[in-house]
Amino acid sequence: MAGRVSQQMWDEALRSIISVSQATLKRNMELEARVSELEARVSELEMELSQWKRAQSASQFEASERCNVLLQQFSNQDPLVLCVINGQNTFFNRQLLVQGFVGGQSAAHYLTKFISEYLTSEDNQLAGRLSLLSFWISIYFNKSELVELLVNQNICSREQLEGFLAGFCETSPRFIVVEVGIGEGAVDRKIREFIHTCARLPQTVKTFLAGCHESNALYSGPFSGLKAENLLDKLVILRGDSEEDWSDQTFPIDILSVRELLVQVQHHSSNQQLATSIVQTMGSVLRSSTNGGLVSPRSPPHEGSRYIDPRYPLHKQNPPPCNEHYLMVCSKGAGTCKYSHDYILSSEQLSMLSINAKKAPCNWLKSGLQCPYGEACCWGHVCPSGSDCSHLRKGKCWFKGEGMHDDQALVSSSDYIAHR
Repeated sequence: MAGRVSQQMWDEALRSIISVSQATLKRNMELEARVSELEARVSELEMELSQWKRAQSASQFEASERCNVLLQQFSNQDPLVLCVINGQNTFFNRQLLVQGFVGGQSAAHYLTKFISEYLTSEDNQLAGRLSLLSFWISIYFNKSELVELLVNQNICSREQLEGFLAGFCETSPRFIVVEVGIGEGAVDRKIREFIHTCARLPQTVKTFLAGCHESNALYSGPFSGLKAENLLDKLVILRGDSEEDWSDQTFPIDILSVRELLVQVQHHSSNQQLATSIVQTMGSVLRSSTNGGLVSPRSPPHEGSRYIDPRYPLHKQNPPPCNEHYLMVCSKGAGTCKYSHDYILSSEQLSMLSINAKKAPCNWLKSGLQCPYGEACCWGHVCPSGSDCSHLRKGKCWFKGEGMHDDQALVSSSDYIAHR
């Protein structure tokens, strides 16, 4: 009897050990599969990080090459009109920055218009010579500091700034942005040398300066030197909104007010935003034009640009316009994107493009990932039909991501579209 009981106990213990062993093996297999998935994801993220690093390196190289081209072009004999912006002290207003790529193009056109009007009003002989001028704009800044300032003060997002700078540069090959790197006073020192060298060139007609106040000791030197050589009339100060009053200026330098376009950068951590004033008659500004070397607000952004065929809607153009290019930044680029980057779109067409894009789901959210563009993304983050979507009940809705049929998200999305 005792032997039988002992045998039963051993059998139960053995079954328990086998059960635990099988459960352990199953769990180990699940963990191994999960580890494999995580390793694959880590590998994917490392590859993506490597691509971003290469893109950043290429961007910095491109900026350096543009600077070299700029210096080489200055050696020719064409009449030069130069514009230099100290992006650490003065930058474009919020209304333009939040428009991203389109805002960058608009900023370039507005600045061109103000300067061309000043040149023709000051010198009537220039009115017929604008086509002969070589017009250059360069913006100097420390990008990491500028991004921190704009984002912390809730002026624009990093993605909007990236799009703005891309749009500004694409307007003309002579419009460049220069990343000076870290270091206190690095921007001022670069601009000081620029003024010292380029303003003295015999072919330089005018040099327009923004964010370069004479109270800064770094500028008093080149200003004094140009005054001694009777060349101070080549300089013009662009005075933006909120900037210091130059009525008691030491040097007799002309001032051109561009309050509607540029504002003073606030170097503090409060939530105070940059002034949001902009030209009230924006439509009339875009309809005005100038000649030749100065880019006109009616001029195509680049050679090969074209207008929408009015016989067909936007999505039936051949090829259709690229949503990402016009509404944020195209990740593929003009060389590989199957959609067009060459159309000149009106504000109404851009608005229609934005509304149509929101009807298609964001691939990031659709794949269960966080969208890096947030509210700046041109694609839909929520189904237009919300929880009442008939396609959802049939399992055929394109908006497959979690929360993409939330009614509250739909309200927020509608408010965002209405304010664009």
